[in-house]
Amino acid sequence: MTTVFLGLGSNVEPEANLRLAIAELRKRFGKVVASPVYSSAAHGFEGPEFLNLVVKFDTAVEPAALHHELEEIHALAGRQRGCEKYLSRRLDIDLLLYGQERIDRPPLRLPRKDILEYSFVLKPLSDIAPDFRHPGTGKTMAEHWREFDSQSHPVKQCDVVLE
Repeated sequence: MTTVFLGLGSNVEPEANLRLAIAELRKRFGKVVASPVYSSAAHGFEGPEFLNLVVKFDTAVEPAALHHELEEIHALAGRQRGCEKYLSRRLDIDLLLYGQERIDRPPLRLPRKDILEYSFVLKPLSDIAPDFRHPGTGKTMAEHWREFDSQSHPVKQCDVVLE
């Protein structure tokens, strides 16, 4: 079994879509642990605030098959893939970490670079796995968060309950 971390986000009916994602992940993978939920401004475009969190679970499903499962969950939420990168999303699920694996075979790029670039990914990841070491840097998520410029894209913890 490998510990997997996923980033989840939504700014279109976010609570409903994030609940759907967590329910589907539990149905498919069993026990799923969720971080606190954070709100943040849309990044790269004008739009409603996003709700974001990180979840972790253990799985024997290989990364490519896991990616396929995540695409199925996107489809259940009504997400349509397009060419635009920065736009409102019903649901966005990103495979952040698959244990200590380092993979560079698109569409899989692990560890996902967003971990070290965006507070809405790193903060909830450091909450849920402060002692987990980044496969590329060897630093813990808590160390990365302490070094991160959190003002570059502020996040605010929400009282949203998704379970």
